[in-house]
Amino acid sequence: MTMKQPSITSLPVSPDEERRSRMRKYSIAMSVRMACIVLVFVVPGWWMWVFALGAIVLPYIAVVLANVSDNRAGRVDAPGPVPYRAIEPLPEDLPPMPDRPAGDDR
Repeated sequence: MTMKQPSITSLPVSPDEERRSRMRKYSIAMSVRMACIVLVFVVPGWWMWVFALGAIVLPYIAVVLANVSDNRAGRVDAPGPVPYRAIEPLPEDLPPMPDRPAGDDR
């Protein structure tokens, strides 16, 4: 029986590349949050509240985005199923199984 080798294109992203991608997403979101914090003190009116909301909500969004795994090509193909093989019946000339003593719960 031959096992199907996984294709190089079906292998998941390396852990280093995945970590770099998550750090990049988190850094971008935190940079936008810093801009929102600065703009809260610069922009008057209702825009101030929009930027304040962004500064409050963006840390949660940044963590969620950074922790979402990007598994577009991350599924590795498993080997094929094991072929079914019928169990052969026991021969008729086998000696009987010995009886177990009472209380033997193995």
